[in-house]
Amino acid sequence: MSKALKEKTSSTRLPARERLLSAADELFYEHGINVVGIDRVIEKAGVAKASLYECFDGKEDLIRSYVQARDERRRARILERIKLLKHPKDKALAVFDILSELAAQPDFRGCAFNRAGAESPPDSKVRSACEDAREWMRQLFLAIAQEARTKDPEDLARQLTVLYDGASVSAQFGGGATAVVSARTSAGLLLDAAARARRVRVAR
Repeated sequence: MSKALKEKTSSTRLPARERLLSAADELFYEHGINVVGIDRVIEKAGVAKASLYECFDGKEDLIRSYVQARDERRRARILERIKLLKHPKDKALAVFDILSELAAQPDFRGCAFNRAGAESPPDSKVRSACEDAREWMRQLFLAIAQEARTKDPEDLARQLTVLYDGASVSAQFGGGATAVVSARTSAGLLLDAAARARRVRVAR
């Protein structure tokens, strides 16, 4: 049996929900959530149209699930990378390192959450899921800033979030991994400055 046939056979053994989410993940990220229609996702997933409505309430629910699945994978990837790191600065910079690795890949299309959020109505479930993903990142930076015992953890978390968001957008529009490396350098400077300020407070 050829490799392609094996992959196809293996794919058809997956539950319909997983196949639909896998197809949605590829198509929505590559082309955008508004351009890709339900029929295209169904065709790529290789399932009956009725299966989609058995698994999801409709296209918006499928998109929301796609966003949440990507968010879960990103969280797991980041937490796995930083769990053995002890210094707050190393943890923060590791987040940028992961983004740099993603930005270097040929299929990188920017932040899935920013893109899906921009294409969704403000009061939609999709926009809410995108905001949850962004808030998780801000909370991660906040926890790191608090661990570093900085004077104003909230402010540092905001600055790191802005750098991360900006790096993602710049990487999408031609900057690639180089844009993320620049943001990482700026993040390091911010963290160093916060650490120096803390040492001065302690010394007084």
